[in-house]
Amino acid sequence: MGTININNLIPLFLSLLLVIAVESSRIPFACNPRDSNTNNYPFCKTNLPIQYRVRDFIGRLTLHEKVGLLVNNAAAVPRLGIQGYEWWSEALHGVSNVGPGTKFTPQFSAATSFPQVITTAASFNQSLWEEIGKVVSDEARAMYNGGNAGLTFWSPNVNVFRDPRWGRGQETPGEDPVIAGKYAARYVRGLQGNDGNKLKVAACCKHYTAYDLDNWNGVDRFHFNAKVSKQDLADTFDVPFRTCVTEGKVASVMCSYNQVNGIPTCADPNLLRGTIRGEWKLNGYIVSDCDSVGVFYDNQHYTATPEDAAADAIKAGLDLDCGPFLAVHTESAIRGGKLSESDVNNALINTVTVQMRLGMFDGEPRNQPFGHLGPHIVCRPDHDHLALEAARQGIVLLKNRGPLPLSTQGHRTIAVIGPNSDVTTTMIGNYAGIACGYTTPVQGIARYVKTIHEKGCANVACKGKELFGAAENAARQADATVLVMGLDQSIEAEFLDRTDLFLPGHQQELISRVAMASKGPTILVLMSGGPLEITFAKNDPHISGIFWVGYPGQSGGTAIADVIFGQTNPGGKLPMTWYPQEYLAKVPMTNMGLRADPARGYPGRTYRFYKGPVVYPFGHGLSYTSFVHTISKSPAMFAVPLGGRHTTASNTTTILSNAVKVTHAKCDRLSVGLHVIVKNTGERDGSHTLLVYSTPPAGHFAPEKQLVAFERVHVPANSEQRVRIGIHVCKYLSIVDKYGIRRIPMGEHHIHVGDIKHSINLHVDALGEIKS
Repeated sequence: MGTININNLIPLFLSLLLVIAVESSRIPFACNPRDSNTNNYPFCKTNLPIQYRVRDFIGRLTLHEKVGLLVNNAAAVPRLGIQGYEWWSEALHGVSNVGPGTKFTPQFSAATSFPQVITTAASFNQSLWEEIGKVVSDEARAMYNGGNAGLTFWSPNVNVFRDPRWGRGQETPGEDPVIAGKYAARYVRGLQGNDGNKLKVAACCKHYTAYDLDNWNGVDRFHFNAKVSKQDLADTFDVPFRTCVTEGKVASVMCSYNQVNGIPTCADPNLLRGTIRGEWKLNGYIVSDCDSVGVFYDNQHYTATPEDAAADAIKAGLDLDCGPFLAVHTESAIRGGKLSESDVNNALINTVTVQMRLGMFDGEPRNQPFGHLGPHIVCRPDHDHLALEAARQGIVLLKNRGPLPLSTQGHRTIAVIGPNSDVTTTMIGNYAGIACGYTTPVQGIARYVKTIHEKGCANVACKGKELFGAAENAARQADATVLVMGLDQSIEAEFLDRTDLFLPGHQQELISRVAMASKGPTILVLMSGGPLEITFAKNDPHISGIFWVGYPGQSGGTAIADVIFGQTNPGGKLPMTWYPQEYLAKVPMTNMGLRADPARGYPGRTYRFYKGPVVYPFGHGLSYTSFVHTISKSPAMFAVPLGGRHTTASNTTTILSNAVKVTHAKCDRLSVGLHVIVKNTGERDGSHTLLVYSTPPAGHFAPEKQLVAFERVHVPANSEQRVRIGIHVCKYLSIVDKYGIRRIPMGEHHIHVGDIKHSINLHVDALGEIKS
């Protein structure tokens, strides 16, 4: 027998201790097999259909017990063996400690903190979005198994980034509704898994709908009435939520604080019961933003009594209240005849069904599909590498006058300057938890070359100039200068919208002075969630390159350095328009209109409707190599078959209007195929985002152009990739009229890929055949 090395047994012993700790820390939520009083209930029988189990459970509850389950900190039902449950956990870009459902302890001291959503969106990489969701849900399940988290995570935020001042724009996938929807669907799939009706964790798309103002110019989200046209609601604001529900199969949708056209979203039956559950067929629950029901009673004075508020919310389709309001006022609403117990039952059917799909009524957690996940799965090296790769892919090169990437041979000493040059928590943005560790920008650069570090400003507010001299002196000594500037949560955050787009305080002056003093090239790195007015830097010949990195996550410093020194070829694209400062004077945040109105001097919003100058456009992003496109195959004519759900008579009326209602067309698999060749003509391998836009025939009050497809492709140097793009006609070549009805315009649609324009003529095939 060989000799046993005790050192080899130590890791195994520690692993066993961790497994024992996890197994012993999570008491079954319900149906504990060791509880003989409850384990024979039908709702505990996993071989029965979930619908039957749910109704059996609800049928055993008293009214008082039912009401206790309508709120986020749901009460225990000891006589049925049900533990209390905290519904509110967050996982926007990693398991967060924002919600009370999650806590970090010595056993789970941290979780992988990925880049903020706006940065990850800039990668335009759908598979990356889903992979991040998978890792986050692995860590979330592990923390649940250890008693440190719930299984219901109120993420992602898929509101459209309509106004550049919005403090929460950083949480979103940007200003394009198609991208926001695709992000939602892929991230949700990563979180929830693909095991049919079973859920790994339950995601939540928020905040429905037309929510994108927190606190601006005396108007806050608790009092704001968003006046939105039917056209903009259907064409823009609702699109990400519809995709999240219909394609992502999300388990929850959260209604918002604001009113939409005079009705609180959490009390609007047309939005909740009619659209989310009726039209989109949500298989899950609808939850309020925290204290939203109380807000529409106390702040908006929408109802005369609190009982009316409770009744209106539940009858509108709200299933769960984040906050105490429904627990306090629902019973009295029922006693007063404003609400029936069956209304409460219907709400509980939706919430309890999700809990059963999560396995919470299946007894012992460690015997369930993800019961083996424990502390060993959290903060793993491969998770950190994915966070690093996400940051690399999301970095956008805005300007390059030639010196980038820097050379470690030609630039042996780098002056690293700026208030964000050595930050940690700034890099993870908001709705983050405790990161596994940090690599700051100066630390990342120091892995390549010698650094001289000066802050230049005490913080991003940059109210004083006393540190400018040392910063200029450092720039004079170094072979190149990297300025890491921008914003943080003191400037843009939840309940904190910006008043302008400029860099705060004296940051602009510091940048210009250091660039003038620098012996070598000056590179500007900008951290922010929203766009910045940096025309001065764009036009300054002393500034050789500009990067936007968003909030790049726990490994942001490594990613920044890798891109600066060419270890990574940047391929990110801006997910939002960067406007000049004068734009703000024409668009108050309270004006929800998207379409330009030249007669009123209103320039419109987002790249889809805005008519005016920009600092940098949506989709802008440079590379260290060059790419060219060629459309190798696409039809010039495409027939739209009729049929749908309506009669021939109504179809005829539609045809005469030169636009076919989507409901009148046979939409299944109705897709235009576009074959594109992407050629890398440079000497470096690189990733390129293929952005495909459509411009519909004139006269339909449609967007100036609309993104209809996007694909990130990696192309080696001096080679090419062939990409097939499918453009679903009913989804992406349709427009929404002023009545909120989606139609497919007949006639010539222009498809834009880079500088190439291709025309496709849509026409009606009344026989129902596709001739393409």
